Amino acid sequence: MMTPELTEEQRRRVEAARDAVPFLKTLGVEVESVGPGTATLLVHCREELMRNDGILHGGVAASLIDSAFAFAIIPTLAEGERTVTVDMTIHYLRPLSGGVVKASARIVRAGRRVITVSADLFDENDKLAATALSTYLRVLAHSR
Repeated sequence: MMTPELTEEQRRRVEAARDAVPFLKTLGVEVESVGPGTATLLVHCREELMRNDGILHGGVAASLIDSAFAFAIIPTLAEGERTVTVDMTIHYLRPLSGGVVKASARIVRAGRRVITVSADLFDENDKLAATALSTYLRVLAHSR
């Protein structure tokens, strides 16, 4: 669900990003909501996403968080502007063992070159399972 604050162009970019990342489909990531500077994404815990002892793999949680960061940023970018992740720090607070896991991200500060974002990861009972902080670098679409 896109929030009403998004313009048609922002909505188009978010939908294009969602459709252009096969990895999100592989994980089964769903976009719950996106607004300018905010995003909430979710994934259903499935057997193939678990590690031993029936716990969600930390890489799945990290990917969900990183994707929520990206979707919070996308509506704020100028045409032709892209970002790359510079760093990401995650503090895992409790194991996730089933149900729906939700990552809610928000932009903390958007500078001319660096964007700082934070996220919280919740279990199916809305208990905090992880917190994360990341920085992204703005780049032009043609620079790699």
